[in-house]
Amino acid sequence: MSRPQPRKLIIIKKRQISPHMLRVTLGGDEISTIPEDQESGYVKLIFPNGEEKPLMRTYTIRHQRPTEIDVDFVLHEDSGPASSWAQNSKVGDSILIGGPGSKRMIHMPSDWYLLASDMTGLPALSVNLEQLPDSAIGYAVIEIINEKDKQPLNHPKGIEIFWLENDSPGEKPDALLNQIKRLDWLEGSVGIWAACEFSSMKNLRRFFKQEKHLDRQQMYISSYWKQGINEDQHKVEKSKDAELNEI
Repeated sequence: MSRPQPRKLIIIKKRQISPHMLRVTLGGDEISTIPEDQESGYVKLIFPNGEEKPLMRTYTIRHQRPTEIDVDFVLHEDSGPASSWAQNSKVGDSILIGGPGSKRMIHMPSDWYLLASDMTGLPALSVNLEQLPDSAIGYAVIEIINEKDKQPLNHPKGIEIFWLENDSPGEKPDALLNQIKRLDWLEGSVGIWAACEFSSMKNLRRFFKQEKHLDRQQMYISSYWKQGINEDQHKVEKSKDAELNEI
């Protein structure tokens, strides 16, 4: 099957979710080209780059409704092309969107669940929480920039939420792991879902594989970015990492 061609979507509205997260709602005549049931799937935002190849940046579909989708952007001082566009754009502006790509959901059914992310993974983690069965038990560990970045999350009552503050994202690669080590490891099979910075991801992966001896089929663990490099360079690093068969 051929990939769908990029389509032009229009900004319908913008809303500040927290000090460091901005929600952009996209719609327009071509929104119908995005199939149903794509929440937590990714899209590619395409930006002109002069005579060079266009820049593409990957973002999660946080919500999907019949005529619009929400995309959440983490805001920080060193804004890349996507977050800069999100901050500076206006209602009525357009953007080329590629995809959507595949969804990455937590392994179900499991006896219990453990989800972890920083703010880049929070949109996809939120969708996973919402789609867990009401009877689900476990934990979600979420790294945010400051306390005001906490969001209301829909989740089963048996999932306990832990918020970690880190005002220097990417500079404390053990933060998520250290919190997870403090949790009571529950009985039975666990479904793992984690998305965060590259070094943090590797620490989590090593812990789950070497200390908890989990099977790769129980886990989705991915890096969404790497400190100090852009998405194009991060993609190269991810490919090298995958070749080592550590996933």
